[in-house]
Amino acid sequence: MAKHIVCITFDFDAMSGWIARGMTTPTPVSRGEFGVIGAARILALLKDHGIPATWFIPGHTLETYPKACERVFEAGHEIGHHGWTHVPPASLSREQEEAELVRANEQIKKLTGRRARGYRSPSWDLSPHSVELLLEHGFYYESSMMGNDTTPYRVRLGDRIELQKPAVFGKESRLIEMPISWSLDDYPHFEFVRTHNAVLPGLMNAGSVLANWIDDFLYMKRETDWGVITYTFHPFVIGRGHRMMALERLVERLAAEGAEFMRMETAAELFDKRAPFKT
Repeated sequence: MAKHIVCITFDFDAMSGWIARGMTTPTPVSRGEFGVIGAARILALLKDHGIPATWFIPGHTLETYPKACERVFEAGHEIGHHGWTHVPPASLSREQEEAELVRANEQIKKLTGRRARGYRSPSWDLSPHSVELLLEHGFYYESSMMGNDTTPYRVRLGDRIELQKPAVFGKESRLIEMPISWSLDDYPHFEFVRTHNAVLPGLMNAGSVLANWIDDFLYMKRETDWGVITYTFHPFVIGRGHRMMALERLVERLAAEGAEFMRMETAAELFDKRAPFKT
């Protein structure tokens, strides 16, 4: 029987993403603050449409906005791991990365009563140590890579990538990858960011972006009998009025097309049953 799964996910960074870039002046911090307002709007929309979602929340957000995070959990959504300070793991030593992993997981446990089963790397930038650490700390799935679009897969351990030599791929691990894509992320489409070195123009027309998001689901529905598509949103981005309208149109259209909305851990479990890990 055909099954076309949609994982609606939110990276509740609040101000942590700006702080991680060293942007600690009042205006960038206020951009992150708006995420709390956006989160409330999103929770109302999800409730109205009966949609379960997965929220990846940095430890910094959990400590800074405990009430807002409690509301997410109390609404029945999954809480995933998104680092502590939103610093990309690729910029950390192994010891620093593990310390952030443990610290944030303890904060998640305080909120939910258990450690997170799912992980999403800040900035989608894993380090050479990340997979090993995730396995050591008992994570079930992770969602930071792009090796497929609508089919989960097993994360490899021990790849060797060198410039002047063919890639040598390691062995598959039990860790499940729930793949993502920048094209299905609101941030690069909508956010205007100016730094000393570059400008991210963003500010695209929400209707045009919405059409692309819908078409990706329709393509999955046409080409596969079973698939999972993941959308990534940020409350401080998607929470603006015209973008909330686009999000509402998205979930309504996908529902009309037969989408099954699931928490990411549920979708990962279904994949695990379809393709059990072979040791």
